[in-house]
Amino acid sequence: MAKNYVSLAFTDAVKRLQEQYGSRKAYARMEQSKYTEGLSESEIMFIADRDSFYLASIGENGYPYIQHRGGPKGFIKVLDAHTIGVVDFKGNQQYISVGNLETHPQVSLIMVDYPRQARLKLYADASVVELKDNPELFKELDPADYPHSPERMLIFKIQAYDWNCPQHITPKYTLAEIQEAFAPQQAYLAELENEVKALREAQQNSASKL
Repeated sequence: MAKNYVSLAFTDAVKRLQEQYGSRKAYARMEQSKYTEGLSESEIMFIADRDSFYLASIGENGYPYIQHRGGPKGFIKVLDAHTIGVVDFKGNQQYISVGNLETHPQVSLIMVDYPRQARLKLYADASVVELKDNPELFKELDPADYPHSPERMLIFKIQAYDWNCPQHITPKYTLAEIQEAFAPQQAYLAELENEVKALREAQQNSASKL
């Protein structure tokens, strides 16, 4: 069952610091605020449009590890209002994140929409599912049109989520997004070039008849 995000984030040590620096009252009210049970349509649409996310896990030695995970847009699948999943692509074969999950399944994810300066953060319990153990789930998660070598699946049971402050998110755009934004201008320029070419040809034809 999903929880209020701050109820997990605000440990006793965090609360003591909030008290010390004068922000505790405001955040105490936030702890009592209502929250949506499970992912809403806004979060589902946001997740479905992502092509990457950051995954933080904890090693058996107690040290955290943060990994950037990417794929085609939409490779993160929302399985239900409390569950998301991805296919784990073959990479450098260090297996740090996957190995960390064996002792600490608790993870944190951050997903960022850089052009719109939006950031979604999630707490989740992660599990590893082998491809052979659930072929139907693999069919649902696998981005078949994307060139990749699948090794396993990662399933995240969402425990809490929250939208983060957009401050200091510098807008960044992919090549595809830039091309899409400039497509109308490119089409207009191409139309003008064709018109100029047609006018020049007409002038040349008129001159040749003189």
